[in-house]
Amino acid sequence: MPLKNPNSSIVPSTLPKLCSVHSAFLTFTLLVFTVTILFFLKSPPQSHPSPLLSRSTSKEPNEFIRVYLAELPRSLNYGLLEEYWSSSYVDSRAASDPDHGFGKMNSPKPTKFPPYPESPLVKQYSAEYWILGDLMTPQELRTNSFAKRVFTAEEADVIFVPFFATLSAEMQLGKDKVKFRKKEGNEDYKRQREVLDLVRNSEAWKKSGGRDHVFVLTDPVAMWHVREEIAPAVLLVVDFGGWFRLDSKSLNGNSSDMIQHTQVSLLKDVIVPYTYLLPRLHPSKNQRRQTLLYFKGAKHRHRGGVIREKLWDLLANEPGVVMEEGFPNATGREQSIKGMRTSEFCLHPAGDTPTSCRLFDAIESLCIPVIVSDNIELPFEGMLDYSEFSVFISFSDALKPKWLLSHLRSFSDKQKDQFRKKIAEIQEVFEYDNGHWGGIGPIPPDGAVNHIWRKVHQKVPLIREAMIREKRKPPGVSIPLRCHCT
Repeated sequence: MPLKNPNSSIVPSTLPKLCSVHSAFLTFTLLVFTVTILFFLKSPPQSHPSPLLSRSTSKEPNEFIRVYLAELPRSLNYGLLEEYWSSSYVDSRAASDPDHGFGKMNSPKPTKFPPYPESPLVKQYSAEYWILGDLMTPQELRTNSFAKRVFTAEEADVIFVPFFATLSAEMQLGKDKVKFRKKEGNEDYKRQREVLDLVRNSEAWKKSGGRDHVFVLTDPVAMWHVREEIAPAVLLVVDFGGWFRLDSKSLNGNSSDMIQHTQVSLLKDVIVPYTYLLPRLHPSKNQRRQTLLYFKGAKHRHRGGVIREKLWDLLANEPGVVMEEGFPNATGREQSIKGMRTSEFCLHPAGDTPTSCRLFDAIESLCIPVIVSDNIELPFEGMLDYSEFSVFISFSDALKPKWLLSHLRSFSDKQKDQFRKKIAEIQEVFEYDNGHWGGIGPIPPDGAVNHIWRKVHQKVPLIREAMIREKRKPPGVSIPLRCHCT
């Protein structure tokens, strides 16, 4: 009798059990997988930033931007204000100087944080003052601030350079305009060089090549002599109109063509508003507006502003239009307040640069801006839709006889009321002044300073990417400058 296979007795009897166990295991695995999928579908999504970009914090990273103040002597910011107030000169460019008209009688009492000048030639560029004032405010009072001040460069997203570049330029222009474009005897140039020598020799600058540094250049000629040296940095500018040079070699020097600099770009820089000069008009105080279109300013301008003179000739004698020449000084200010508050539309043609503080004065006066420009950059676009409260006109249309006024008259009362309603909603966006002496104190939560830092915050990923790209570049290799077109 042949021997039985020792395994033959267990195969038939255990096979069903093994299959049963295998099926149960598959069923259990499928059940666990299904529950897991349902859990993740119902759970809120969580973001996990790259280790290269993440920083330890108890708050969500989008709640603020970390800002470190570069180390500069007081003489380059608040000390400049002390020098301004203690000086006896009267601004040579203005018919009257509200800050020095009565000598030192107008000077404020000595204080750690002096006020900013009231002269409209200077005040319109005061963004630098309010941004630094917010950062200098004690942290416990900065609950409204989008910028969180940190005290080491290593933990910062960006490094703010606290140089009052615009005030420095304006002081030189008011004192001796002839020397401004020269280096010899130019006090502004000396200050520019001092800033650059200090900042560029810091470890923070060497690490980033200046890409994470932030400069405020609200005057189109601020830091004129060193612009190429700060080109990699984030520049806070009112527009790009002052960043050019005429091509003197083309057409025997008579060409109006411009060679654009590579220093400015919407990819890395931020357009900020001028400081408005006229008081805000609350919608409840708005009255009937008898004038169709109002403009106050200089008739003759340079470069792109030549259109202003042509518009003036077309519009000056038209019914429903008021064209006044002048600047909002003591007398002109009252004229501007009355003109803007009694007009449906306020004309905003290009001047020496595409924009001016006039746009923001119109907004504060609930006067619908009529922006005549083929090439203008505006503050906080992407956060604001200017077409909801402004009228945009091309050069070619504006210069057609009768076309502009006919177009403005085509807007119904309902449409104009909608424009003004939207203007009232966004007036605070352009507010710098926090109402505190010396600019030290809580800022308007929806004001200009926070909007500026939010725009800078949008640049941070690009800044870090540029720094990493530069870090891996082989020695001796240069990356060519490129045009960032929009």
